[in-house]
Amino acid sequence: MVQAYCVKCKMKSEMKDAKEVTMKNGKKAVTGTCPKCGTKMFRIGGK
Repeated sequence: MVQAYCVKCKMKSEMKDAKEVTMKNGKKAVTGTCPKCGTKMFRIGGK
């Protein structure tokens, strides 16, 4: 699982439904949702 910072909860937590994406500049990133509040989470350079 990938950890990312949730802006709404103000803490790091494991992403739910994490998906690897490629940004416009070609770098890898991971996007998912916070398991506690459901807010979108984003981590650049994740696994």
